[in-house]
Amino acid sequence: MIYRDFQDLKLSALGLGCMRLPVIEGKDGEIDEKAVFDMVDYAMANGINYYDTAWGYHNGNSELVMGRALKRFDRDSFYLASKFPGYDVSNMDKVDEIFMKQLEKCQVDHFDFYLFHNVCETNIDGYLDPKYGVHDKLMKHKAEGRIRHLGFSAHGALPVMKRFLEAYGKDMEFCQIQLNFFDWDFQDARGKVELLKEYGIPVWVMEPVRGGKLAKLDDEYEARLKALRPEEDAPAWAFRFVQSIPEVTMVLSGMSNMDQLKANIATFSEDKPLNDKEMVTLLGIAKDMASKGTVPCTACHYCTSHCPQELDIPYIITQYNEEKMSGGVLAAMRIGRLPEDKRPSACIGCRSCEAVCPQQIKVSELMSEFAEILAPKL
Repeated sequence: MIYRDFQDLKLSALGLGCMRLPVIEGKDGEIDEKAVFDMVDYAMANGINYYDTAWGYHNGNSELVMGRALKRFDRDSFYLASKFPGYDVSNMDKVDEIFMKQLEKCQVDHFDFYLFHNVCETNIDGYLDPKYGVHDKLMKHKAEGRIRHLGFSAHGALPVMKRFLEAYGKDMEFCQIQLNFFDWDFQDARGKVELLKEYGIPVWVMEPVRGGKLAKLDDEYEARLKALRPEEDAPAWAFRFVQSIPEVTMVLSGMSNMDQLKANIATFSEDKPLNDKEMVTLLGIAKDMASKGTVPCTACHYCTSHCPQELDIPYIITQYNEEKMSGGVLAAMRIGRLPEDKRPSACIGCRSCEAVCPQQIKVSELMSEFAEILAPKL
């Protein structure tokens, strides 16, 4: 395992993200606890010492399961991160209540790393509003030893990050952003890295393989990459890309099974950053992919817990992207298998999902458009 320096700590370069833990029968809220225990055992035995969970992951069950999984190990043998769920603005006046409950759920007396979760356009005003005092309350927890290192995650655009940093940048020790070769230009991850560099804030990477979207590329793209590095598969290329960004300290991957965990640990057994030719090729592939007009959903499932129709929004968006990229009958066939009240046409346009979407996807508009596209095919 590669290790990176962070202040006086040695952090495994690969961290275990706990948003996509193995689940039972595809139900996001029903975590396969035995499988998680096995994965944590393997991760600990093979050098991973950083574990990243959050209040909302797996319908609130990620913190509980990770608390039980990590309780079996010496507290000094791992670093645990969680986050204040300000992605839901109704939580802004519950900082202390939620924070203390998180410690209880995780069965710890402190978090090694704690974040303002998902700083974006829909919550920046709340995060900055002194009437909620989110910053002051978290700084108090830090002063009293319940938080060792304070940072933030951001899905918002560059101007939002600038506002947050202008207010609180002097107190931020790290920042977690969506960083991968597709989003380097598509979501201006490049600009965000440069901004953080100005503030001297190290980068934590989330979505390095974009929720699995970069784990399997079109045959044409994979052939171009194999010609350069025959031994590397598509996920490894995604990780090699973030290994090539000097400002990156931590790379988080939401691994859903043991095979993914073993493969990623093998990749992080050595640093193999991209050379100039490889970087140009990979970013060229990203440009080709972006030109096909996909929607940047990472299947985080924040939306599903806020949908009154209980639609599987990430699944529907996956099919929308399939339709946009390839047309044909595949997307229509898959949507056609859903009950009518679970299809895009069942969306009532309430926009509750949009209020918590890290990617700021206009879900209601997408659903309306997709329903029209599908109507003649269903």
